[in-house]
Amino acid sequence: MPRARVLAAYLQETRAECLRYLRSPSFVLPTLLFPAVFFLMFGVVLGARNSPEAPRFLLASYATFGVMAPGLFGFGMSLALERDNGLLTLKRALPMPPAAYLAGKTAMAMLMAALITVLLQALAINLAHVQLQVPQMLHLALACIAGSMPFCALGLLLGTLVKGHGAPALVNLLYLPMAFLSGLWFPLSMLPAAVRGLAPLWPSYHLNALAQAAVGFDDGRAGLHVLWLAAFTAVVFAIAAWRLRRHG
Repeated sequence: MPRARVLAAYLQETRAECLRYLRSPSFVLPTLLFPAVFFLMFGVVLGARNSPEAPRFLLASYATFGVMAPGLFGFGMSLALERDNGLLTLKRALPMPPAAYLAGKTAMAMLMAALITVLLQALAINLAHVQLQVPQMLHLALACIAGSMPFCALGLLLGTLVKGHGAPALVNLLYLPMAFLSGLWFPLSMLPAAVRGLAPLWPSYHLNALAQAAVGFDDGRAGLHVLWLAAFTAVVFAIAAWRLRRHG
C-alpha cells in the first residue's frame, strides 16, 4: 500500500475514533466534569483556606487524576466491549494497518487529556487565582498529554484480560485506589508509611511528580520519573499487544 494511503488510513481511523467518543456524552461529560468538580470543591472552595499554595498543588493532582481516565476507560472498557461484540474482528478484516486501531484510541485519549488540562487550568486561574506563567501552562499540558500514554497501555492490557461486562468493575477497582495510593487525593506525607513506600510502584505517582514540577513543586527527579513511565509504557504495551494477538 502506498505511504499516502497508509497515512490516510491512520488519519481516518483517528478522526473516526475521536468523533465517536466526542459524540458520546456518557463518556465525555464524566471524563471532563469529574476532575473539574473535585477541583472546584477542594481546590477552589476549600483550597485557599488551608494554604495559599493548595490550589496550585491540587491543580497538578487533579490534572493527573483526570488524564488517567481516557486511557483506562477509553482503552480498557471499549476494547473489552469491542472484543465481545465482534467489532475488533471486523476491523482486523478491513484493509487498514493493524496499528491504526490502537493509534486512533491513543489519539482520542491524548485529545481528552488536553481538554481536561485546559479546563482545569482555566478554573485554577480564573476561580482559584493560581498564578501560572505561559511556560508553566504549556509544561503542565505537555506532561499530562504525554502522560496519558502509560494509562493507554494499562487500559489496553485490562481490555485483554476481561470480558465486556466485567471491564467497568475492573477499571474502577484500579482507577480510584491507584489515585489514592499515589497521593492524588491527599499529600503522601499525610498517608501511612506503608502507603508512601508503595506509591512509586504506580504510574500515577510519577506522572503527578511531573505535573507538580510543571507548576513549581519540583522534586529534582524529573528524568527518573520520565524513564520510569517510558519503561512502564513499553513493557505493559508489549504484554498487552502479545495478549491481543494471542487471545484477541
